[in-house]
Amino acid sequence: MAKLQGFEFWRKTLKEARFVVAPMVDQSELAWRLLSRRHGAQLCYTPMLHAQVFVRDANYRRENLYNEVCAEDRPLITQFCANDPEVFLQAALLAQDYCDAIDLNLGCPQMIAKRGHYGVFLQDEWELLKRMVSLAHEKLSVPVTCKIRVFEEIEKTVRYAQMLEEAGCQLLTVHGRTKDQKGAMTGIASWEHIKAVRKAVSIPVFANGNIQHLSDVERCIQETGVQGVMSAEGNLHNPALFEGRSPPVWEMAEEYLEVVKQHPPCSLSFIRAHLFKLWHQTLQIHQDLREELAKVKTLEGLAHISSQLKRRCQEEISDGKEGEGREGGLPFPHWICQPYVRPPPKPAVTNGSCQESEVKSTVRQKRALEDSDRPAEGLSKNKQKKRSRNPNKNFSPELKPKYLKCEQCGNPKGNKCVFNLCRGCCKKKAFKEVADCPSHGLRFKTKAEKLRAEEDKQEEQVQTEGSMMEAGKRSCTNGKEQTTA
Repeated sequence: MAKLQGFEFWRKTLKEARFVVAPMVDQSELAWRLLSRRHGAQLCYTPMLHAQVFVRDANYRRENLYNEVCAEDRPLITQFCANDPEVFLQAALLAQDYCDAIDLNLGCPQMIAKRGHYGVFLQDEWELLKRMVSLAHEKLSVPVTCKIRVFEEIEKTVRYAQMLEEAGCQLLTVHGRTKDQKGAMTGIASWEHIKAVRKAVSIPVFANGNIQHLSDVERCIQETGVQGVMSAEGNLHNPALFEGRSPPVWEMAEEYLEVVKQHPPCSLSFIRAHLFKLWHQTLQIHQDLREELAKVKTLEGLAHISSQLKRRCQEEISDGKEGEGREGGLPFPHWICQPYVRPPPKPAVTNGSCQESEVKSTVRQKRALEDSDRPAEGLSKNKQKKRSRNPNKNFSPELKPKYLKCEQCGNPKGNKCVFNLCRGCCKKKAFKEVADCPSHGLRFKTKAEKLRAEEDKQEEQVQTEGSMMEAGKRSCTNGKEQTTA
């Protein structure tokens, strides 16, 4: 059977899907996909999978794709991050029988993607992307798709999309934000960029960005002309978004936990993260249960915390406190599923007035490295936790101790290593030379000497026993001679 392409693929395989759940690392797992499908989602993506790990690790394949095969979970697109055409192809070949298409992630803007050189950090390497997409298009039995972010210039974004289409991409998801629009600087996605791409290519296009309600979905389709709309954060806070409903949080939480029980196994960290998203507004009020939710170690424990939150919310409702539940400008009471709006970055203030140029610089620049004397408010939440455990913790790179390098591999060497090596290299050398290194806790020489001492002792015992036996034999012989005489 010939491989379906472009609009034919969208119509027949994807069944003209308009409501799409985005690929989300550790969040769009099977249980969440099934919950979303129950409430209007027509197409789902797997979490982003690392192509190189997928190729080399059979357990990774089973845990992230093979064990999640479910008839209800179709159509399904598997997404990979990769930066090597052959590795991407190998991973896709291993996955193609378990999904309806393979997606290449060209949109992840996180630091881990920068270090691994994948996601949006490949968007300037057009020749490499051409090879990756064209090779996959040529060799796979399912279509290859791409998810991208836009450039600041609409014209360059259009050329980028056309290049991917020419290489063999059969469906394009366009996130209307640039590489730098993330975290506190996320801002508004540009539907103008998405509209320009839709007009310029002849393959289906999905839009991603600014989706908080079903009305946003309809408006996006009308304004941009795209075939479908993808939701990530909106879906995490309200899985019923595509139904146009805003149900009580406990309704979605209880249904999700029930799906988890029906389709094990599911990582506890995934479940905890989903409950934190669903109960986000309520947990701002009930901080004690927030701490409990972070600590609990079992599925039953998570379900119990969720039921406690439900009980407290229902008590507020019965006490007539629905108006109080809208504090902080929320459109609904805190116990209703609703979109999360990121707070804007705090503007720089000089002499009591906000300086526009400084505000722009805070948007465009990376967060500065923290000084050791900087107040805790300037640290990330993770670093504040570390500081609370160790008040003397130092985060300034200038004041961190400088490690001497191992003479063989370049890793930090042991400060008191007798060979001036790291532990790995020291272990090899000490084993080869039968030597000790007290700083690394290696006792090869001591153990060898102890073993030799034990062997010598055993040998002496054998010799002593042999001497005693000889003496016994001689005494017996002398006794017999005297008797005979």
